[in-house]
Amino acid sequence: MTKKRLLLVSANRYAVPYPVYPLGISCLQSFLKDRLPDLEIRVFDFNLRQEAAFTALLQEYRPDFTGVSLRNVDDVSSITREWFLSGYRDIVMRIRQEIPTILIIGGSAFSIFPGELFAFFQPDYAITGEGEESLYRLLACLTDGKEYQSIEGLVYRDGDRIVVNPRKKYLKSLDLSFSDELIKFYWEKSGMMNVQTKRGCPHHCIYCTYPLIEGTEVRTLNPEKIVATLGDLYYRHQINYVFFTDSVFNLSPRFNRDFARKMIRSGVRMQWGAYFSPHDLSLDDLTLFAESGLTHIEFGTESLSDSTLVHYGKHFSVDEVVEVSSMCNEAGIYFAHFLILGGYGETEQSLNEGFDNSKRIHNSVFFPYVGMRIYPRTRLWELAINEGRISRNDSLVEPVYYLAGNIDYATLKDRAGMTGKRWIFPDEDVTTVMQRMRKRNRKGSLWHHLKK
Repeated sequence: MTKKRLLLVSANRYAVPYPVYPLGISCLQSFLKDRLPDLEIRVFDFNLRQEAAFTALLQEYRPDFTGVSLRNVDDVSSITREWFLSGYRDIVMRIRQEIPTILIIGGSAFSIFPGELFAFFQPDYAITGEGEESLYRLLACLTDGKEYQSIEGLVYRDGDRIVVNPRKKYLKSLDLSFSDELIKFYWEKSGMMNVQTKRGCPHHCIYCTYPLIEGTEVRTLNPEKIVATLGDLYYRHQINYVFFTDSVFNLSPRFNRDFARKMIRSGVRMQWGAYFSPHDLSLDDLTLFAESGLTHIEFGTESLSDSTLVHYGKHFSVDEVVEVSSMCNEAGIYFAHFLILGGYGETEQSLNEGFDNSKRIHNSVFFPYVGMRIYPRTRLWELAINEGRISRNDSLVEPVYYLAGNIDYATLKDRAGMTGKRWIFPDEDVTTVMQRMRKRNRKGSLWHHLKK
């Protein structure tokens, strides 16, 4: 019996400030290898290779199934406004033109707009949300000629209707193996590898899509398997920096402490960074994490005004942000604060409060975005509809931003500069600086080199 062939395609080409390892593709590949041993799998990454190589692979490999992963719809910046769907569509069209194959689409971008992007790309099938189990079941059903309509997270066409199946079950354990070829490329270009320790987010930030992509139920993954993965990266590939891509790392405090202790006991001297909330962190926790290798924290702070934090749906205060920043300095951990200026509820007064409060934070970098990208099924979407800024029928696939009125946006950079702190707006060219440091073999997150 001839083996079935699957091609997994990472369609992402966005590399600002550096390319990001396609973790979702590696998770899919590892999961399917264990469960479908007779399935041949290859991976194509558009950050690594270009269109001519893709065409050649399609013609040579001729996969029975082709899965295309879409990472981002756009760059989420109201200043630069890069939109990626036209490039993704070129990839899909190339597949359709070159070979007969069953086309399956997924990824975080698709999960935000499942109905709209199914209509836009016209695949045979698609998967929204967590993809491993759903893709496995779909491939098994298609191979064996069985019914697939009840698969959770599956998107398919039923006559003129696009069906989006809900998801109720989630994975709690994953094996992860990395491609040697991709490791070499991303270690050289981005200086880090990506690993997850948990999925899901229970918070209620008004703009955020993580609950849409991963669900609101937090699932901590098997810590022994994660440590084994880190050991493989460290000993076999000489990788000594990873970034944990959890929506918020410091969910599940007991799990995190246990995981950190397991890292320490393993003897793997792996440095790491992650996204954190400023909420519910102690100096003891930070000290423990630093001992396990934590060097960089990216805080999803979003505002340094208490009134704006309330409007944004945040669950912490400016005083907590200042306190945790001080603790990071005491623990010797680099940290940056990511902010949204001019989002829902922002005023000139709250902006000025934010700039003033930034002076209370020392040894940091501030990354401000201007305005909020409006995504469907978020609280911001409902608020924007109620204010008449958008209609419920707007697809929002092409970026639409919520910008608070009566704010002098032209002066934001000047006001940021007057704080004496290091602010990096989206249109500042830090990619060139980062690439220069990569050529000097600097690894890990490098934004701490940009601070004043």
